[in-house]
Amino acid sequence: MYDIGKIYQAASTQDAIKHLVADPSAVIIAGGSDVLIKIHHGKLSGCSLVSIYGIDELRGIRLQDDGSIKIGALTSFSHITKNPIIQKYIPVLGEAVDQIGGPQIRNIGTIGGNISNGVTSADSASTLFALGANLEITGPNGKRVIPISKYYIGVGKVSLENGELLTAIYITKENYENFTGHYIKYAMRNAMDITTLGCSVICKLNSQKDTIEDVHIAFGVASPTPMRCPKAENAIKGMKISNEMLHIFGTLAKVEVIPRSSWRASKEFRLLLVEELSKRSLKEAIRKSGGVING
Repeated sequence: MYDIGKIYQAASTQDAIKHLVADPSAVIIAGGSDVLIKIHHGKLSGCSLVSIYGIDELRGIRLQDDGSIKIGALTSFSHITKNPIIQKYIPVLGEAVDQIGGPQIRNIGTIGGNISNGVTSADSASTLFALGANLEITGPNGKRVIPISKYYIGVGKVSLENGELLTAIYITKENYENFTGHYIKYAMRNAMDITTLGCSVICKLNSQKDTIEDVHIAFGVASPTPMRCPKAENAIKGMKISNEMLHIFGTLAKVEVIPRSSWRASKEFRLLLVEELSKRSLKEAIRKSGGVING
């Protein structure tokens, strides 16, 4: 049984905003794969819900005139994985969300809900960080767009004011063109478990495929919120592809993160994972780009 005070089914984005403003304590629910678990565990007992799941305008993936990719906040994980725009331009995101739960969760769970939960273990978050995603937030005062790094403001907390909701995610052309990527989720039961550590790397190689032109790396569960590692990124830009380059990358990433110990893994084990998964993710991203690692 779910202890729900009341639920309102919003007919549009503006309708949802109106009801959120009228009831500041109301909780937004989309697919419900996160919210219903919290209610079941008594964390939101007797809450009021505003369901946005029926707002079709918040679904879908489109290639914009400026080359950016727009992903509606209510787009399900399974639709992201199968979408031809995602498969052509940012397949790493489709691969990442395909590691969330089982088929039922991927069919109902939404990418907006996944990051709006505010948890560092969200499987889409680290790849969206690596892709430099921008988020469109709509509220009673109109729309604002912020980088995803500004959305996470604490453990389980995101930057949504009263009446606001996440409506879209944008990936700019400069952050995906000529990049290839790879995401690794380390968990005790793979997709059917919460991530112990997630690592996403995207890289761009030179025309000879022997040098790193650009690279982005992001982690989940390596700090209280998802994070990038700029020191590791900057250190290998312009470097020839080699095992030494991979070693530098992993070593610096390990220095930048601030993981904690939990019942899933100790801080020390997560640090080992950071170093190893950094190297493995970059190596696979290089392979997908047609690069070869020598020496």
